[in-house]
Amino acid sequence: MALVVRPRGAELELLLIKRATAEGDPWSGHMALPGGRRGPSDSSSMETAVRECREEVGLDLARVGTLLGQLDDVEPRSGAPAVVVSSFVFAVPVDATVRPNHEVALAMWVPLTHLADPASAVEHLHEPGGGPPLRFPAIGYQDHVIWGITHRIIAHFLELAGVPPDQ
Repeated sequence: MALVVRPRGAELELLLIKRATAEGDPWSGHMALPGGRRGPSDSSSMETAVRECREEVGLDLARVGTLLGQLDDVEPRSGAPAVVVSSFVFAVPVDATVRPNHEVALAMWVPLTHLADPASAVEHLHEPGGGPPLRFPAIGYQDHVIWGITHRIIAHFLELAGVPPDQ
């Protein structure tokens, strides 16, 4: 995954995408960070993040991004497909533009202060097929809900970055 931040005035914004609806995709329609599966030509997880970001939103991190670091690997919970997600944090200039491809229904820049604001915290009710509903911590932004592994990655990043909650 590519966790991409850019400056906007006195604060930073994070790039989020809404995955396009696709049959057979367990994360179809979810809010996410750009990223995907490691391809045969990828020599590392970081190379996968850079390639996927370029493919999904047209943002060439190898050319315009500055690698800030790597977050701890995470794995989905609650019966989701078993994968290990590696996330890399990149900074891009304020004028970095995105052009979503067919895999992405929407790309947006969200202020970190909004993501850290306790007033943005919501709960997501996930109803897996055949099982009881599960409750997950989430972040609301406009009419979108950021939950699951994306929420966990963002929460970890905000903690490491020391982003104070918006007062």
